[in-house]
Amino acid sequence: MKIVITGGHHSSALPVIEEFRSKYPGTEIHWFGHRRSAASDKHDSLEFKEITSLNIPFYDLKAGKVYKTFNIIRLLRVPLGFLQACKWLLKIKPDVILSFGGYLAVPTVISGWFLGIPSITHEQTVVVGYANKLLSKFVKKICIGWKDSEKFFPASKVIYSGVPLRKSVFEIGSDSFNSDNNLPTIYITAGKAGSHTINEVVKEALPELLSICNVIHQSGDHSKFNDYDQLEMIYKEVGGLANGKLYLRKFVMDDEIGEAFNKASVVVSRSGAHTITELLALEKPCVLIPIPWVSHNEQKENALILQKYGLAEILEEKDLNEGSLFASVTKVLGHLQNYKLNDGGAASAVNLKAPEIIAYETYELADKLAQSNTK
Repeated sequence: MKIVITGGHHSSALPVIEEFRSKYPGTEIHWFGHRRSAASDKHDSLEFKEITSLNIPFYDLKAGKVYKTFNIIRLLRVPLGFLQACKWLLKIKPDVILSFGGYLAVPTVISGWFLGIPSITHEQTVVVGYANKLLSKFVKKICIGWKDSEKFFPASKVIYSGVPLRKSVFEIGSDSFNSDNNLPTIYITAGKAGSHTINEVVKEALPELLSICNVIHQSGDHSKFNDYDQLEMIYKEVGGLANGKLYLRKFVMDDEIGEAFNKASVVVSRSGAHTITELLALEKPCVLIPIPWVSHNEQKENALILQKYGLAEILEEKDLNEGSLFASVTKVLGHLQNYKLNDGGAASAVNLKAPEIIAYETYELADKLAQSNTK
């Protein structure tokens, strides 16, 4: 079987790729994605690094984004994305396309539809993104991460899979974040790409934070802002006087992610669907800072789920500053006993078999087409 995988959520794709290689070892995988996280960033994205490290061919798709885009150059990339996707699909001749949403998936799936290549997509969020809403008309199957999103799609196409989670989240494979003090540890992350907005506040709040806790901080690696280097310099200035210890990483990779979550008493994070599923599965107290400009305000909706279940404090980005971050972390650390799952059925929202289900449905779709072509 030959598959093209695309979309904006490569974290969800990674455990499915692992499942393909385990259960369907003859599978040939190709990836359509972004080599850069942003137009202004000169560094390779974590998506590019992780996919190519698996020896998967990576195609840098120059697709344009329509949502809240007023840049004429980016809009002109919309037809370019379709031309690129069509050209590569004709060259690869995949049996099936597996999409993980986002605007990169649009030219890939629709081009595949014109070429007679069947597609399956996965929707991570509770609310539905514009891309998957459009693609629901062109795909054969729609795997959903949350049962509440079923109402947005044609019932005949919907399969509840859950959100695919990395096994490494549940496994401690490192010993990197040990300290000789008795302070609690917090883990600050904003998704694998990091967040300059959050990093700027952490720079200001770091001396105060290190007075009460150890900090594991995933900063990202954006070439324009150089947040990692600046945070490293600040720690050199204050580290000798601090009670706590800073563990600074550009990326917390699979070999350390299990330990980071395990050591953290509190997680400070954005609230993407993948992140909140991990936090729910691990039952981690958290301070969530939703991205305010994403479509359908989906990150706020995600954050409200964990708040409803008793695990989260929500800190709006408009209110984010040195004082509010420190106050939110202090509040949760001081009342950890209050941040417990308050709904016995909440854990059922996490389906640990999601990678298996998505891989199976993708394989079955390709297999059915192959059988119909031989008749």
